[in-house]
Amino acid sequence: MAVFDPNDFDISELGPKVKDVEDADDLEEVLEREKEGKNRDAVKTLVQSRIDKLHDEDEDAIDYEALDPGEYTVAEMANLVRDVDDADALRGMLEREEAGEDRSTAKDRIQSRLDQLESSDDDGEEEEYVPPEEKYPELDHPTADKQYVHGIDDGEYRDMWVYCETQQGDLVDVSLEMLGKARQLMDDYNDQYDEEERVVAVLMGDDVEGHAETCIEYGADLVVVHEDERMARFQHKAYSEVFCDVARGDGHEFGREDREERDWHDYDEPRYVLFPATNNGRDLSAQVQAELDSGLASDCSGLYIEDTVISNPAKTGGEGKRQFERVLHMKRPDFSGFEYSTILCLDKPHRDFHPQGGSVIPGSFEIPEADAEREGEVVHSDLEAPDEWFRVDVQDFDTLEEGIDLTGYDVVVALGRGIGDDPTKGIELGLELRDAFEDAELGLSRGVITSSYSFDGHVEQYIGEDRQIGESGQVVEPDVYIAAGISGAIQHKVGMDESDVIISINTEPDADIRDFSDYYVQGDLFEVLPRLTEAVESGELRLEEIAAGDD
Repeated sequence: MAVFDPNDFDISELGPKVKDVEDADDLEEVLEREKEGKNRDAVKTLVQSRIDKLHDEDEDAIDYEALDPGEYTVAEMANLVRDVDDADALRGMLEREEAGEDRSTAKDRIQSRLDQLESSDDDGEEEEYVPPEEKYPELDHPTADKQYVHGIDDGEYRDMWVYCETQQGDLVDVSLEMLGKARQLMDDYNDQYDEEERVVAVLMGDDVEGHAETCIEYGADLVVVHEDERMARFQHKAYSEVFCDVARGDGHEFGREDREERDWHDYDEPRYVLFPATNNGRDLSAQVQAELDSGLASDCSGLYIEDTVISNPAKTGGEGKRQFERVLHMKRPDFSGFEYSTILCLDKPHRDFHPQGGSVIPGSFEIPEADAEREGEVVHSDLEAPDEWFRVDVQDFDTLEEGIDLTGYDVVVALGRGIGDDPTKGIELGLELRDAFEDAELGLSRGVITSSYSFDGHVEQYIGEDRQIGESGQVVEPDVYIAAGISGAIQHKVGMDESDVIISINTEPDADIRDFSDYYVQGDLFEVLPRLTEAVESGELRLEEIAAGDD
């Protein structure tokens, strides 16, 4: 992989790029470029961690032929032998285990892997597969009455489906993001595999057909519309049943018997499906993928399609390594975005895991330019949803205020648990400092939002999740960020560490936030904030001077 310049990326974008680099020397050069450029502590830590991991992997390479099983626990041995494809090496392990610890469980694990390899080399007739519930009908077990999910084996799958969510009559932005990404993925897919598979948009609700042309303009080849006035508001039973009904092809083993033939759906189920990682999208995606007997990668921020080689015997049927084709790789952030996991939804012997599906974090992809010249087809669902799917009847509802958008302000004054001695007074002081600046707003840490603090009525309006900054809140990049009484946990850091200047106030001499602050005031916020407000109001402390880093 070519060396890249980390200074061209935000830290949220660097996680997957760094993880994809397999050469420690390349990463050393990336680290040097960061030190010579923005010199961000979090980025340096991220790159160095990957370098250390690569060095550790080189040092920890295992010589299976000389491996002493006695140095490992049974659980560790069970994981180790999965990667061993050499039968002679396994026999040697087994002999050393018998001569040493002689643990029956460890020997079973080694022998089981050896049996898998040897059986894969046999030319004998393959044993007929029998489902577990038929193979062991006599078992008395708490799951004996389990309602088995309807799955299919060796089905035909095509196209990438995208659930396009609407709220209050409008398509949400993430629907357009997903359409654009799906278009790019399927264009590349069709070129690589010489196919003509489509992007299929799904619209469900009341009065949603008007969005069909928009879906086509943003990348859909086909739009499936289901109109029902009872679906004006999201109800997961109705929405999941409708989606699964339109997703199952004509003649599907578990589909509707009274369905009229559809010339646009000549396969069993979609190959891929995307949902928005919104409240409703998360709900729907889990329901749909469970009903279709597949898996789900939730909250993804990166997607690509390529072949992959897997050695896990649960997926290969004990055949050693096996290549899986056309696999949707779904990247999702872990540990506040400093690490990424890539989720794969792979078929198993005698059980297909399709559609391969994931939900997409809003903002992960760019909204493409609309193409008014694009052509596509609009089709309609003929399903008549029974009343029993609509057991919840919403009699009345209120629309909450949208809350405040903290992005775009020159200054953000953020308060944390340090206000705990007098929560109302702390908010008052934060508001006074906010008002001293021309373009500023008040933010809060998660600690304040989730606390049991009691606030007087005149400040309660400022205590809401809409003001939360951090991993599960807003991400801000103001000219000046003033953090008062905030410790600097990583979950908060990812929401503000791209600010131009960070001023922190904390009673602790070595609070975590000190490591990434430009100015650090060790003191009580109840004493420091009034003095800071006075300095701003008197002109003694000017915003442009702070932003420029002047003393």
